[in-house]
Amino acid sequence: MFILGNFLHAMAQVLDIVLTLYMWIIIAQAVLSWVNPDPYNPIVRFINQVTDPVLYRIRARIPTVYGGLDFSPIIVFLAIIFLRDFLVKSILELSRTLV
Repeated sequence: MFILGNFLHAMAQVLDIVLTLYMWIIIAQAVLSWVNPDPYNPIVRFINQVTDPVLYRIRARIPTVYGGLDFSPIIVFLAIIFLRDFLVKSILELSRTLV
């Protein structure tokens, strides 16, 4: 069972890193929305391609623009925090019981 425990531990760590990186990408996208970046810049295009599908789904379901402010990055940010605190920690605890 220790192999399954080690696998779950590694999976939780990778998931935590991916969620943290995505959180930073959301922050970068929010900062870029305040300025007028070059839309042909590869970094700007990458950030938009990675964040737009998630943000679009939230904007389609919830009216998140009030007074010109877009609250969809905040909703994604809160969802990532929830996933890190609930899902990642639950997987880590499960992996500790199997080792």
